[in-house]
Amino acid sequence: METTIRTEELTKRFGDRVAVDRINLEVRSGEIFGFLGPNGAGKTTTIGMLLGLVRPTSGRAFVLGYDIQKETAAALREVGAMIEAPAFYPYLSGRDNLRVLARAAGLPDRRVDEVLEQVDLSGRARDRFGAYSQGMKQRLGIAAALLHHPRLIMLDEPTNGLDPAGQLEIRNLVRSLAGSGRTVFLCSHLLHEVEQICQRVAILKQGRIIAQGEVATLVRRGVLVRTIGERERAEALLRATPWISSVSDHGGAFLIDAPGDRTADINALLTAGGVPVAEIRKYESSLEEFFLEVTTERERR
Repeated sequence: METTIRTEELTKRFGDRVAVDRINLEVRSGEIFGFLGPNGAGKTTTIGMLLGLVRPTSGRAFVLGYDIQKETAAALREVGAMIEAPAFYPYLSGRDNLRVLARAAGLPDRRVDEVLEQVDLSGRARDRFGAYSQGMKQRLGIAAALLHHPRLIMLDEPTNGLDPAGQLEIRNLVRSLAGSGRTVFLCSHLLHEVEQICQRVAILKQGRIIAQGEVATLVRRGVLVRTIGERERAEALLRATPWISSVSDHGGAFLIDAPGDRTADINALLTAGGVPVAEIRKYESSLEEFFLEVTTERERR
C-alpha cells in the first residue's frame, strides 16, 4: 500500500532538551491516522517538521513521496492543514474569507462554493465569521484546507471546544474526506473520537513513539475471568489449553486471549478442574484504557 507520510529516525532537539526522539511513522494512503499523546509529548513539533515549518536536528520525513526538507513547496501544494483554532477576518463572511485565500492562490470563486458545500456551510456562507458558532468556525477552517484539492489533510484538535453535536458533525466530515480518497492525519486528545474514526494510530510519549498500529489490534479483546481463590491452579489450567493464546493479570482477574464464544468452554474447564468461578464475561477494552496503560507503564519504569 502506498505510504503518504514516512519518517526515518526523525529527531528534534532544542538545546539539551529532546522534543522528538528518533520517531519512525508510517501513514498509509487513504486512511484516517490518529496521532496521540499527552500534552508536551512532541506532537506539535512533529507536525511542524512534517509541514516543513520546523527543521529536524536529524532524520528525514517524506510527505507524499517528497523529502519535506528538500522539496517543501512541492509537498505542500498537495497538503491541506488546520493547525489549532482557525483564524479569519471576523467582519467578513465565511465565503469572503475563503475568497481572499482562493484569489491569493489563483483559484476560481467556484472552488469556494464547492468547499462550502463539502463542509455543509453553503446556507451560512454570507454570515459574518464572527457570528459563527465554534463548530462552524472549525468547518470553515477545514474548508480552507480543502481549497487547493489536497491529497493529505492534517487536522490538529479539530473538535476542540465543541459540544457533542459539533463533534459528531466534524467526525462525519472527516470520514467523508477519507472516503473521497484523501489521507487524514488527525491529532486529538479525545480518545473515544479517535477510536471511532481512525484505522491506525501512533502514541507519542516524551518524544518517542511507544505504540503504533491498527486500533483493532491495540484494543484488547478476550475473556475476563475472576476466580474464588485457586489462582495458581486456574492459571496452570488456562495456560495448558491450546486455543488460549495468552493469560495475563487484569486487576486481580485473568484476562484471557481467546475467542469470546469460548466463554462457556473456559467456565467448564475451570469448574472441572476444581476452580470456583466468581465472574466470567467477554472483555473489550477501549483505546483510552490502552493509552493510559502504555503511557503510565513508561512512567513506572
